[in-house]
Amino acid sequence: MIAPGEHIDYQQLAQQIKGWARELGFQQSGISDINLAAAGQHLNNWLNKKFHGSMAYMAKHGSARYHPEQLVPGTIRVISVRLDYMKTDLKPYEQLLENPQKAAISRYALGRDYHKVLRQKLKKLCTIIDQHAGEFGHRVFTDSAPVMEKALAEKAGLGWIGKHSNLINHQAGSYFFLGEIYTDLPLPVDQTASFHCGSCTQCIQDCPTQAIVAPFQVDARRCISYLTIENKGPIPLQFRQAMGNRIYGCDDCQVVCPWNKFTQHSAEPDFSPRHALDDTTLLELFNWDEATFLKRTEGSPIRRIGYQSWQRNLAVGLGNAHPTKEIIQSLKNRHSGASELVQEHINWALQQLTEVN
Repeated sequence: MIAPGEHIDYQQLAQQIKGWARELGFQQSGISDINLAAAGQHLNNWLNKKFHGSMAYMAKHGSARYHPEQLVPGTIRVISVRLDYMKTDLKPYEQLLENPQKAAISRYALGRDYHKVLRQKLKKLCTIIDQHAGEFGHRVFTDSAPVMEKALAEKAGLGWIGKHSNLINHQAGSYFFLGEIYTDLPLPVDQTASFHCGSCTQCIQDCPTQAIVAPFQVDARRCISYLTIENKGPIPLQFRQAMGNRIYGCDDCQVVCPWNKFTQHSAEPDFSPRHALDDTTLLELFNWDEATFLKRTEGSPIRRIGYQSWQRNLAVGLGNAHPTKEIIQSLKNRHSGASELVQEHINWALQQLTEVN
């Protein structure tokens, strides 16, 4: 513990922080300044094009998103951390896509809600820093506030923002979560990561709905992750067949990224799949009643979309499946008790399955 008035070696403290972060299970950490002018301009251009769809919160906080000192007064540095989540021993996501009866769920959502996991670890890291350096101004974030986490992580050297807008690390790919500590500690900053996508455009070519309209520009209104999670209304007709069996999120742009050949197996037990969500059928999930949905998604990021969106997504998935008597009967059985939104998607699914027959 630093005594009052005692000099702090911030160079040494920065290295200690990175060591403590590793001990807590983070794979990497870095430190950046708070100059996000370029990222702010990119954000405003994106907003002006209405690419955020119904995500009004993306514009709500104005310049505080790219001025950390406005969000947390006194902030002069940001400590960014990376936590890998992929379990490499699971059935590959692309194999699920090849079987239309299966449910394809984005790999990040299979286990415990990452917000809780990262926040707990970041709070522990802050406690350790406090014990060694004395009380300091700070606030912890993990995808839960107007924070430009990818831009900050890039400045902190954790990776570069790829053409699909995700962060890529040259030793670990892109299957990881990010977290931040805004702080008033004058720590030395790390070197910004360099760009290594080169001429590759695989993610742009392979997006099922052509949502990556240009390098670094994702039109959320076309993105399956947005459509199945953030969107609370109907899935636009033009994207339903392209959704296939993707019922929560979409990993396609990451699956085809060459850098993910370096994906590391996550040792974090909280990210292990729950209730066999890594390899189950659309029909089994569609047959969950609301009580079962709430019970089996407790502590999961999936729960926040609610039962109605869950049923809506699954109805679309079933409409794209191979028609069976069980699927058709299950859709019919659910129809009368479903909301108007879900009924419309069930009707679409039944029409699709009937046309196939």
